[in-house]
Amino acid sequence: MTEKSATPPNRPEPDLDPAGDTDEPAFEWMKPSGAAASKPAPGKDNVAEPGERQGRRAERLAAERRTDERRTDERTGGATAVGRPAGADAYREALPTSALHVRPPQEEVERRNAEREQAANAKPVAPRVMQVLLAICFPVILLVLAVRAVTSPLFLWAEYNRPGFPGDGYGFNIDDRMTYGSYAVDYLGNWSGPRYLGELVNRSGEKLFKAGEVSHMADVKTVMLSSFAAGTLLGIVSLVAILYLRRRSTGGVRRGLFAGSIATLVIIIGLGVLAVLGWEQFFTEFHQIFFANGTWTFSLQDTLIRLFPAQFWSDAGIAIGALVLLASLLTLILTWPTRRRRGLPPRTGKAKDSVAGDASAAGGLTDADSSTEAALKGRRFKRRGTPATEAPAETMAVPNAASEPSTDAAPEAASKGASAPAGPAQS
Repeated sequence: MTEKSATPPNRPEPDLDPAGDTDEPAFEWMKPSGAAASKPAPGKDNVAEPGERQGRRAERLAAERRTDERRTDERTGGATAVGRPAGADAYREALPTSALHVRPPQEEVERRNAEREQAANAKPVAPRVMQVLLAICFPVILLVLAVRAVTSPLFLWAEYNRPGFPGDGYGFNIDDRMTYGSYAVDYLGNWSGPRYLGELVNRSGEKLFKAGEVSHMADVKTVMLSSFAAGTLLGIVSLVAILYLRRRSTGGVRRGLFAGSIATLVIIIGLGVLAVLGWEQFFTEFHQIFFANGTWTFSLQDTLIRLFPAQFWSDAGIAIGALVLLASLLTLILTWPTRRRRGLPPRTGKAKDSVAGDASAAGGLTDADSSTEAALKGRRFKRRGTPATEAPAETMAVPNAASEPSTDAAPEAASKGASAPAGPAQS
């Protein structure tokens, strides 16, 4: 047979791996100790199939894993991973240290739990700040709006035409008062200078207002424009607070307006009492706050006194107080913390009567019923959307009819609970 001879068709391929495992090292000195003695001699009968080689490889890897697990258990004191039994044929990384399994002192655990509980129960500060701002701005905004409503030609017309308003003894009729008074009121709200009033003349061609009157009206205009600007700024702040509370705090707008209406009522009632006890002193003290002494007193013949007598200012004070009082009462009613607005279940008289009747028939209320009813009565209103801890009256537990009453006063308590009026709980 030469090199050019044809290869026989049934010639077997030479076995290039007589050891039976392609992953085994090529030299004996590279093999672990004991491997050479336990390994069978090479031969054609000892050649393993690919499936057998994979099986032996898996067994060897499993043995190595078990060895690693035993070493890990010995090092960590038998601790194993959560959910894995000791000696399981699963890969588990050895822990770098066993200090992770040491429980901290009890004081440290209690301190951490207290901090975690405090952080969970802590309420955000921003919604509370916005509610306080809304409550503070509300009275000022109402007062500025009421003053703006009084300083209008409509109020002048109502005053000059109402019965009992004192007339002018120096020649002004209602038409003259309405014309000249409208100029003075318009000057307080426009951007004109003192010439707006200083160049006005009467029918005889004389100047209508003196220099002192024009100077005082300029001071009044400064105070009025400043108050209107402050009211506008506070209105913008209130609008921002309302938008923020609508997005971040359910019921925050209602609580802020409710607190603001209460503050407004307290302020307006207090000022009203002071005005009633001494109107002249109250009027004098009010002018001394904003104007210098001697700049706001005039004679009875001056135009300002003839247009705006003392009766006009008392009526203006009553009108401002009435408008503010009416607006604050309306806001108080619309924001009153009812059970529906507080997110509590409705409590009707029919449900209470049925529960009380069942309790009386069964022999009395249990301690759980009494505590639940007391919690419903004493609960403070909270944000709508927070989970209510109280159960409605229909779900109150009633003792079994076969059980005996615990005390003799239980039927009396049940009758009192049935006769109690249904209404919003006091906040």
